[in-house]
Amino acid sequence: MDEQKTTGTLYIVATPIGNSRDMSERGREILSTADIIAAEDTRRSVVLLNKLGIRGNSLSANHKFNEYGKAKWFIEQLASGKDIAVITDAGTPCISDPGNELIRAAVENGIRVVGVPGCCAAVNALSISGFDLSSFLFYGFFPRETADRRRVLMMMRKGDTATYAFYESPKRIMSVIDFFIEEGAQLRLCLCNDMTKLHEMTFRGTPQEVKDQLIAKDTYEKGEYALIVEVCDDYRLREVEHITSPEALLVDCMVRSDCTAKDAIKMLLKDENNTYSKNELYAAHLALKERFGA
Repeated sequence: MDEQKTTGTLYIVATPIGNSRDMSERGREILSTADIIAAEDTRRSVVLLNKLGIRGNSLSANHKFNEYGKAKWFIEQLASGKDIAVITDAGTPCISDPGNELIRAAVENGIRVVGVPGCCAAVNALSISGFDLSSFLFYGFFPRETADRRRVLMMMRKGDTATYAFYESPKRIMSVIDFFIEEGAQLRLCLCNDMTKLHEMTFRGTPQEVKDQLIAKDTYEKGEYALIVEVCDDYRLREVEHITSPEALLVDCMVRSDCTAKDAIKMLLKDENNTYSKNELYAAHLALKERFGA
C-alpha cells in the first residue's frame, strides 16, 4: 500500500466573511468530502454548511480555549487516515483565529497540510484601500490599553512600511478612532464594516472625518471592522543619526545619576530623547564589561 495514503491530509479552508456565494468550488468540495471538519464555533459552522448544502460531516470544535489539548486528538485521527478540514467562523483560519497549534503539530508529525485559499477580511480591506501596498503589516486586533496603543502608534511611525491592517470590534471602534484624534495622529484611514454583506460600508479620510461618518451612520456599533491605516509621510519618524555612542551615553548616565549600568539602562529607556533600543544599550553594557570589567 502506498505509504502516503496511510495518513490523512489536513486542509486549511477559507470560508466567506459574509456572503456565502464567495465560497470557492474547491473549498466546497473539500468540506463535502472531509471526514472531520474542525470548526471554531460548530453552531455557526452548521449554518454555513446548511447554506452550502453540505451534510453528514463530523463537526468537532477547535477554538482558542481547547486547541492545545484537542490537537493531539486531531493528529490521531489524521494518523488513522482521516482527512480533516479546518475552518473558522469567517475568512481564512489562523489569521487572528485558531488553527496554528494543529498545523504546527501536523507539520511536526509529517502530516500533509494543504491550504484552500479564499476570503480574508484583512486582505479584502487592503485591496480596496487605495493605499501603498508595496509592503504592509498585519497586526490583528488593536490594543485596548492606552499605553499599548501608544506603543503601536510609535511602531507605526518608526516602521519601514506606511500601511497597517487591524481588526476591531464594533464596541471598541470609536474608542480607537478617538485615540488617534487625541494623539494628533496624522493618518489616512480606510475603515470597512460588514464586508461582502448587503449593508457593507467603507469610511475613508482622517480620523476626525471617519468619526463624523461613523456618527452619521448612527448604527456603527454593529458588524465587524477591518481598519487599514496609512501613516502620512510627514508623520513618520525617520531613522535618527546617533550623535553619541551608546557606551558613552550609558557611562554618562551612570556618573550623573550615581547608579549601576542596569539602572542607567532603565532610565535611558524612559528618556524620550534616547534614540537607542534596549538591545543596543545592553550590548553597550556588555562591551563596557569586556573592556573595563565594570
